[in-house]
Amino acid sequence: MTANGWVQIALFAAIIIALTAPVGAYLAAIAEGRRVFLTPVLGPVERGLYWLGGIDPKREQSWVGYAVAMLLFKAAGFVLLYALLRLQDWLPFNPAGQPAVPPDLSFNTAVSFLTNTNWQSYGGETTMSYFSQMAGLTVQNFVSAAAGIAIAIAFVRGFARRSAGTIGNYWADLVRITLYVLLPFSLVIALVFVWQGVPQTLAPYVDATTLEGAKQTIALGPVASQEAIKMLGTNGGGFFNANSAHPFENPTALTNLIQMIAIFTLGAGLTSMFGRMVGDRRQGWAVFAAMGLLFLAGVAIAYWSEAQGNPLLTALGVDPSLGNMEGKEVRFGTALSALFATVTTDASCGAVNAMHESFLPLGGAVPLVNMMLGEIIYGGVGSGLYGFLLFAIVAVFVAGLMVGRTPEYLGKKIEAKEVKMTMLAILCLPLAMLGFTAVAVVLPGAVAAISASGPHGFTEALYAYVSAAANNGSAFAGLSANSPWWNTSLAFGMLIGRFFVIIPALAIAGSLAAKKTVPPSAGTFPTNGPLFVGLVVGVILIVGGLTFFPSLALGPIVEHFAMAAGTTY
Repeated sequence: MTANGWVQIALFAAIIIALTAPVGAYLAAIAEGRRVFLTPVLGPVERGLYWLGGIDPKREQSWVGYAVAMLLFKAAGFVLLYALLRLQDWLPFNPAGQPAVPPDLSFNTAVSFLTNTNWQSYGGETTMSYFSQMAGLTVQNFVSAAAGIAIAIAFVRGFARRSAGTIGNYWADLVRITLYVLLPFSLVIALVFVWQGVPQTLAPYVDATTLEGAKQTIALGPVASQEAIKMLGTNGGGFFNANSAHPFENPTALTNLIQMIAIFTLGAGLTSMFGRMVGDRRQGWAVFAAMGLLFLAGVAIAYWSEAQGNPLLTALGVDPSLGNMEGKEVRFGTALSALFATVTTDASCGAVNAMHESFLPLGGAVPLVNMMLGEIIYGGVGSGLYGFLLFAIVAVFVAGLMVGRTPEYLGKKIEAKEVKMTMLAILCLPLAMLGFTAVAVVLPGAVAAISASGPHGFTEALYAYVSAAANNGSAFAGLSANSPWWNTSLAFGMLIGRFFVIIPALAIAGSLAAKKTVPPSAGTFPTNGPLFVGLVVGVILIVGGLTFFPSLALGPIVEHFAMAAGTTY
């Protein structure tokens, strides 16, 4: 580890802190339907979209109506994207002549992009046409991210409203978030990427002759437009197989910094939006601080691990002073590689994909733990906030039991219904992650896709299902997941991890919105200070440890001690 590495990490953290409040203020204005600086330009477009869709933005929905609208929209998106992929060879903008995507891969990809997971069992440049990338995947990158933010806003309304039977209008939330947040911000980021050398073209692939005289096909395409929303919407799903390790997706140090900032900006800003909407900005900063503690702990462990160098290579005489650079972005160094890997798995963005395979066991365990906890550290846009608030509900429930009174959070009594829905949402993740892994490591057809043996092979399978259920979409490179079993089982893991959390969260929002606010008293547990931050972090670690530690110990931790002893698998 070096001082320069820590300065780079500190600079990134400082930028995120500086952006959190203004972005939160903007998101709060969007959530509350207030006028913003883009209203004069985009207001007529917004009203036109409502007219075309037959939407009355003032007609709000109960939590059931909100959930049904969301599910219908997702179902329609799945059908359209699946059909597009299956008919790819008949559609335009296919200069490379890509054939139709196979049924199981189309199913996996359609589910992946509509759930904001963006898992890729394919290489983008060898599988997808330009039309599929633009009209299929990029469109879902926008609307899946907008849906996540809409769910978070609806969840926050549950705390902010009093004796209300509604939590907003899903269609209006979706339109406003897409129109006022994702589209303009992505446009600016895409233009910067083009300036930095990211391709944005409909021209066909280029054939080149190497210095050795061999023929090489260089893939091009509308990369910058997809890359921008991929990062801002914490989607992942890169244009190329290597994602942001590919120089056409991430050519310079500036694009690398912008991508990391884009991944965290909206997730961090949502914490500030939360504080503003519930009328207590300190509450938003308390949530931000709790997430920040977990983030910094993860970065420190990953950076320390990767800075040590591989003990097996050290034993062979390789100088460990540069750290474990195998498979890393040499142009960015160990610190930024560790930071990027941590950021992308904190924020539900599988943007580095196979890089995690090259991490040492404890460094690789950090992304794994981040995803196991539901990516609540700023997290996927929307899902990070409502996922964290589920743990906050558990924390105040525990605090209430300790003092012998009905627990409260932001003036709302937390009762049996809210606790049941919270535990359903939290426990569905280990069920999907561990359940599918248990089957995969004993099923002969599934085991054949795992390249490694021993603990590392187990971790390859575990990481895949954890990434799917956590809606992250990154993977270890050693897993050959493009087969009927893996494509289908991973898709079901994505569905469970997304909708078995969203629907209970909306039920909690509807229940809380209908309640009156209880004035604070001497027995009210403070939720906007250091005590609350410590309690929530403790609950997160305890719940995560109880549900995941046994499986985690079988992989990275065992492998760490084995490697330290000079043993490999």
